[in-house]
Amino acid sequence: MKILVGYKRVVDYNVRVQVKPDGSGVATEGVKLSPNPFDEIALEEALRLREKGVATEVIVVGIGPADLTAHLRNGLAMGANRAIHVVTGDAVQPLTAARVLLKLVEKEQPGLVILGKQAIDDDSNQTGQMLAALWDRPQATFASKLDIDAGTARVVREVDAGLETLAIDLPAVVTTDLRLNEPRFIKLPDIMKAKSKPIETLELAALGVESGDHLKAEHYAPPPKRGKGVMVKDVAELVAALKAKGLA
Repeated sequence: MKILVGYKRVVDYNVRVQVKPDGSGVATEGVKLSPNPFDEIALEEALRLREKGVATEVIVVGIGPADLTAHLRNGLAMGANRAIHVVTGDAVQPLTAARVLLKLVEKEQPGLVILGKQAIDDDSNQTGQMLAALWDRPQATFASKLDIDAGTARVVREVDAGLETLAIDLPAVVTTDLRLNEPRFIKLPDIMKAKSKPIETLELAALGVESGDHLKAEHYAPPPKRGKGVMVKDVAELVAALKAKGLA
């Protein structure tokens, strides 16, 4: 069985995001870019399934500009067998990503697609659900545990009320939550081995997918700065200050 893993590049979670002076978007020039943390969890789970003998091949997929290759090498160094790079210079929204993944699913015929539940740059949480709908296959989102047996995936999901367990037939789409696993540390020998692993490059247009945005952001602005705090001596002074502001 093949496992297809979405592997998106985002601004590193340790970076303080800045808006461009003209308000046209987020500044990425000279900013550290890293794999989306939820996608690293997805790849780690795929690798563990391969190590258990459930899968024979793990393929990472990235959609983005030409310089995305270095990012995909990171996924190969982590342990993926090969990578597919869908090249586009345009911003990729969830529906476009789902359509691209569907084309690759039709080409590769994987038994399982694992995606991060969301990307930390747009927090859309849509691509996995859209792919399952387009593919017309079962889905299990927010997975905190995943077991595969005899063509069935048993998934423990994190929901508002606690945990929910689903059994779904394969092929299927699973999206990963934070507590599913802890991604492995990449060692130097693995980085060297990744240089010889294959990366297939495809143009977005060659897949027959339009790259146009479905939603357009007119303007970006940073959140307003917080006001300066006020020190009070005791509870009575605090209550008086709240009453003066109409908050008590």
